Amino acid sequence: MKKNIAVTSGGTSHEYIISMKSATTIMESIDRSRFTPYQVVISKDGWFAHAHGQQYTINKDNFSFTLEGQEITFDFVYNTIHGTPGEDGKIQGYLDLLGIPYSGCDVITSSITFNKNLCKRIAASYGFTTPQSVMLNTQMSYDVKQLVEELSFPCFVKPNNGGSSFGASKVDEPGQLEAAINLAFEHDKEVLIEEYIKGTEMTCGVFLQDGKARALPITEIVSKNAFFDYKAKYEGASEEITPARISAEQTAECQGLSERIYTLLNCKGLVRIDYLMKEGVFYFIEANTTPGFSRASIIPQQIRAAGLDISQIVNQQIRL
Repeated sequence: MKKNIAVTSGGTSHEYIISMKSATTIMESIDRSRFTPYQVVISKDGWFAHAHGQQYTINKDNFSFTLEGQEITFDFVYNTIHGTPGEDGKIQGYLDLLGIPYSGCDVITSSITFNKNLCKRIAASYGFTTPQSVMLNTQMSYDVKQLVEELSFPCFVKPNNGGSSFGASKVDEPGQLEAAINLAFEHDKEVLIEEYIKGTEMTCGVFLQDGKARALPITEIVSKNAFFDYKAKYEGASEEITPARISAEQTAECQGLSERIYTLLNCKGLVRIDYLMKEGVFYFIEANTTPGFSRASIIPQQIRAAGLDISQIVNQQIRL
């Protein structure tokens, strides 16, 4: 019998639409001769499985649904939820309790990488270069005037937990700081203020092959906006060049760093690791454990540039 695969998508964050696009690519890529995939949409309105043009309520007690009088359970979950609850460890913990295997990172790694400040501090403790930063949260008091005195400008202000640059701002002058902090707090209870690194944005995908981390070709990002924000990522306001226009030595260095970070954080599945390169130095920015996977997303671009088959890579992630 073919195994049932749930492709989880949606989520309760602003990244809902991006996740739905990623799920479309995954659904198209799964080998139907071996597996029967069902898209499962998780949202604030509920959890629903989609089949034959209809939606069916998921029984959260055992992650199943009833189709034509038959209970459909899942042998594996391919997670494509960007943001909460799919990228921060919540879905992973739920599936662990039910004993259902899933793609990507486990609870601990997902939780750590979703927290940008914690992830960078761990990376820095192992010798990786990271930007200097200051953390704020809703339980602590802070003085904007004092922050202005301590910070250098420009700087970045962004939610500590989240993705797709929602709520992120480049602050060019002190007068913009308070509004940028307030905007970030609309998206998260923690806000990260980070030094501005004037360099080239790079990102490198990594996946497991034969039990070892393998880096994909590097993508260079040339944003038409102040930084690689939502419009640059998803509305065409950027140029993504794969492979990046850097030397062979720099390429090898970045890929080596990516494989080391992936291994250090105990990552699994397809992960995208972001950098800023300034004067030949790679500054680690963050690790995305559920990166975008639409046809136009960066990871599929890198897979194609490596001469690999997207469908083959997707089906390799289904571990039974």
